[in-house]
Amino acid sequence: MKKGFYTIIAAQFVSSLADNALLIAAIALLTVISSPAWVTPLLQIFFTISYVLLAPFVGAFADALQKRHVMFVSNALKAVGCLMMIAGVHPMLAYGVVGFGAAAYSPAKYGILTELLPAEKLVAANAWLESATVLSTIVGTMMGGALVSTYADRIVAHHPMPLIHSAADLAMLATMITYAIAALINIGIPDTGARYENRLKQPGRLVSDFTHCFNVLWADKLAQIALWVTTLMWGAAVTLQLLVLKWADANLGLSLSKAAVMQGVTGLGIAVGATAAAAWVSLRASLRVLPVGVLCGVVSVAMAFYSKNLFPAGEGVRLGTFIMPFYLLFAYPLMILLGTLAGFFIVPMNALLQHRGATLLSAGHSIAVQNFNQNLAVLLMLGAYALLLTAKMPVQWIIVVFGIFVSGMIWLAMRRSAANARTVDLQALVDE
Repeated sequence: MKKGFYTIIAAQFVSSLADNALLIAAIALLTVISSPAWVTPLLQIFFTISYVLLAPFVGAFADALQKRHVMFVSNALKAVGCLMMIAGVHPMLAYGVVGFGAAAYSPAKYGILTELLPAEKLVAANAWLESATVLSTIVGTMMGGALVSTYADRIVAHHPMPLIHSAADLAMLATMITYAIAALINIGIPDTGARYENRLKQPGRLVSDFTHCFNVLWADKLAQIALWVTTLMWGAAVTLQLLVLKWADANLGLSLSKAAVMQGVTGLGIAVGATAAAAWVSLRASLRVLPVGVLCGVVSVAMAFYSKNLFPAGEGVRLGTFIMPFYLLFAYPLMILLGTLAGFFIVPMNALLQHRGATLLSAGHSIAVQNFNQNLAVLLMLGAYALLLTAKMPVQWIIVVFGIFVSGMIWLAMRRSAANARTVDLQALVDE
């Protein structure tokens, strides 16, 4: 790999680490200010809306400047969002600022790889990037959980600092520092020498081009299936991230810091599933994993009814001086299973969409449309989740609705794929 590649990986790891710790810290801040439960999904809505509104423009912005500078500005903006929360700005508004930075960061982190490396190195480079992201998701979520624990609260009580009044504030400070470190690492990325025309001067044309690409992908008999299911699963994954925290509290009696470990364990399962898919599923066989998506919804429904009440009180396995309750001992494999199925399903579907998108359009235009659809799904599903919370529906039944919806939509995608295959040779489209 060329000089600077591992600096990019390090910057992505640190930035993603902060992204995942930030969610836990922001939820803890909402608890401190006694926000109602339905406000929590609004955090992600305010974060995601920038991805949707700016989808036609962020690629042009990433090309207008050196991408290392775009990444620096993006991480600095995320740090400003953290500072706003520490200073007392409502977490929803400050989280929107972070989302603005994240939307600008996304095309830059992928685009810089194509500038720095030859085509034959891109698969390995993306594997490095995704591996760093998965690892940072696991570590960052657990870091966020540790920073909002009762132990962190005691540290704050015994060592007061300006503006730091709770463990949530301490977690936000640590997250802000982590973003600042990521921004500093971005400075160390070498200039790739790539320069592009500033297309931001023609915003109308950008919207027109984006609309054309959107229509092309949805009209294609193969791309529409991959776009359908990846859009659905991305929205489901972000919603599930919040549902797991709520479920761990309601069904297992876990605090936010301990529930964050459940998220980390799910991330471990995703890594296992993604690795298995990369080893066993070829691009030509990618449509065969569609039934796995249905199974993801079924396992989600099963998770809804999993509770510590299923086990005798006080029983568990002794691990040194600590007793692991049986309900936790079996909860972790359940979350690993759910993550494994999701990872095994989504990797071939993403690969298929990227391949077909690059054939029909270009990699950059295809990713822009994919990001728009996926984040629009996030907004809709989180909005539905917030409405169900407002209606006081128990989290157990929210998960049931969620799981049935996912399974039903994947089943419809399977039927659509079969119908498409009767009119077009889908395998021939894969081979193009």
